[in-house]
Amino acid sequence: MDYKNLVKEALAAREMAYIPYSGFAVGAALLTKDGKIYRGCNIENAAFTPTNCAERTAFFKAVSEGEKEFAAIAVVGGPKGNPPVDYCYPCGVCRQVMAEFCSDDFVVVIGKSEEDYRVHSLSDILPFTFREPDLHR
Repeated sequence: MDYKNLVKEALAAREMAYIPYSGFAVGAALLTKDGKIYRGCNIENAAFTPTNCAERTAFFKAVSEGEKEFAAIAVVGGPKGNPPVDYCYPCGVCRQVMAEFCSDDFVVVIGKSEEDYRVHSLSDILPFTFREPDLHR
């Protein structure tokens, strides 16, 4: 898997972030199992609750176009106008959305740059997932 290219796509997605309130731009690049990439950026709202994270934007774009099988996602983030200086991990809501569509071995790449990134599995960043079978207990 080409993690470097996936991080590159996430960095490009980050440029589209709509962040008039926080100034914190996040980009995500979601790779389907058949090799297609869906980009997402965070989109803020003055009411805050309707704000959507980059990861969910990418997932919702993909699912709305019929995709349901995913291989990996790359996430990058930091203050607008500067390259990322730290690793930006998905929030809990985004991790739960990943769990809805992905298995525990789904790859989550957290990057600062194309050369500096960390690779995790979904189970690494979201232990004890809550999925459909848990509704029937």
